[in-house]
Amino acid sequence: MQQEAAQREAEELRRVQWQPRPVRGWGFPRLLWYLVFLQPVITELHLRRKNVKFLFIRFSAWQYAGTDKLWAGLVTTLCEGIRHHYGALPFSVYSVLGNKPAATPGFCQREWHCRRRVCLALLALLAALGLGVGLLYLSVGARGPGHGAAGGSLLRVFGGAATTLSGSGLLMAVYSVGKHLFVSQRKKIERLVSREKFGSQLGFMCEVKKEVELLTDFLCFLEIYQRRRLRVVLEVTGLDTCYPERVVGVLNAINTLLSDSHAPFIFILVVDPSILAACLESAGSMKGTADNGYLFLNRTVTLPFSVPIMGRRTKLQFLHDAVQSRDDLLYREMTRKLRPGGAGVGGGGRGGRGEGAQLLAVETQAAAERAQSRIDAEAARRIQEALFCLHDERDCLYEYVPDNVVSMRRIVNTVPITVRLLQQQDGDFAGPTPRQAVAWVVLANQWPCRLSWVLQCLEDRQQAGGAPEAGARLWNVFYDNSRELHSMTKALQNVLDLDGDPELFERFLGADFPFTVAEAQTLLRCTVNLDHSIRRRMGLIRAVSALKPPSPPKSPAHDAPHDAGGANHAPGANHVPGAFRSGQGSGHVPAHAGEAHQPRDQGHGGKPRPMA
Repeated sequence: MQQEAAQREAEELRRVQWQPRPVRGWGFPRLLWYLVFLQPVITELHLRRKNVKFLFIRFSAWQYAGTDKLWAGLVTTLCEGIRHHYGALPFSVYSVLGNKPAATPGFCQREWHCRRRVCLALLALLAALGLGVGLLYLSVGARGPGHGAAGGSLLRVFGGAATTLSGSGLLMAVYSVGKHLFVSQRKKIERLVSREKFGSQLGFMCEVKKEVELLTDFLCFLEIYQRRRLRVVLEVTGLDTCYPERVVGVLNAINTLLSDSHAPFIFILVVDPSILAACLESAGSMKGTADNGYLFLNRTVTLPFSVPIMGRRTKLQFLHDAVQSRDDLLYREMTRKLRPGGAGVGGGGRGGRGEGAQLLAVETQAAAERAQSRIDAEAARRIQEALFCLHDERDCLYEYVPDNVVSMRRIVNTVPITVRLLQQQDGDFAGPTPRQAVAWVVLANQWPCRLSWVLQCLEDRQQAGGAPEAGARLWNVFYDNSRELHSMTKALQNVLDLDGDPELFERFLGADFPFTVAEAQTLLRCTVNLDHSIRRRMGLIRAVSALKPPSPPKSPAHDAPHDAGGANHAPGANHVPGAFRSGQGSGHVPAHAGEAHQPRDQGHGGKPRPMA
């Protein structure tokens, strides 16, 4: 946008040979003169201007998320940004003495007309002030000898009245400008918001609308003065982290500010459309209006722009920048100085044994520090190697990193911790390689639900006494239990939404990074970016689904005809009548049903013992 503005400015300068008027430096007094004594006129020449200047104002909705009226924070941020850019004094003068730009009555090309009323009023006040001062001066001279006392009193009365009236008029104008200078629009709106039950006040929205209209007229005045178009670009961020009602309030405020077709405002919503649509659909005040959040956004947003997928070079550059931001930590890790030993050589009063023990302790401490220094240097080297694998274009790991910059930084910040924990676990660095460590971090970051499911299946199989072989692949474990995971889709819908592309997951574990069960168990103890509550939730759902409901009891009247037949087919059934009758009621009884449900007492010669 800045490049477009510079290009249009150069083209307009070649066309009309008019330089834009400055508003700072030596142009500031000239701006005040135009504000007080001249009336701007919207001409055809002004409407044909193509040069434009953008004023960027950033609004973070998260900063105002705790307030009752988030849209009020939007308006106050807009007013404060314009006030800060052009200064408080010009806007204060315009608020008191300014006039709304008028339209051209005909084909007049004059952009400025003299404000005769203001000039005449100011001349009248100055003339009255001069007259009053002169009368007071004459009244003082009339007190001398030879002059009448009545004439001096009359001059003093008229002079004092003229001075008071003219001086009070000038002081009122100065007081109004000073009041607007120290009490900004932001303070006015915040004062209205802080009042109790301000939402029910009839004139509250009217006051806010007046402030916005005054701001719009001031920008129109500056457009004619600077000989260029002005557009205020408000960047709205953090809206998808607020409550649904707050989101609706901000969107309503945006629609209100854009209701005027000539409003010089451009709003850029930096949001996730899916979250914003869900907020609109769940807001109670939007029932019947935004039942479909996407349709409401289509009616509001005039230029949808979805950030395209990163290319290979762009992603590698972002990963490289994220890794470079860790250089300060790596540098401190590699150049950490050894701490000086705290023990010194003992005094001469000690014997040879004390001095020898002290020297041995110092040597032992120095050797431990040297060993720790070597370990730290090796750990720093492995961290650097692991981070290099992320942005190495010869490696395929960067293809699995998401395009989100926040996720990139999360992965980069997790890798050094994982490598350090691996070092504490395996002091000789005989465990997984740095490439495997960073690949495991990416796996846990991109597919937390599927990885948790694989780990939970391994844990359940191990508890059941049938643990898989250490060389078995994780993808095979996932493939064998994928049907069961599919049956839990409804219960794990929110967790499954955290995962990335399923096809990339298959390629990740099946071809590029075929982790085994043994490697997974080693890396799991060093994993810090995987939420273990997901695995616990899966374990509970899996345990509940494994429970079988008991068979419903049969009524005695329904089972009476079957008792005789049951006695003929299963001897000893009188010991377990309930269990056998339920089997007969189903119409068939296996030959081994009595043995499966009737434990035998070895102390009684293998006879079946009674069961409750």
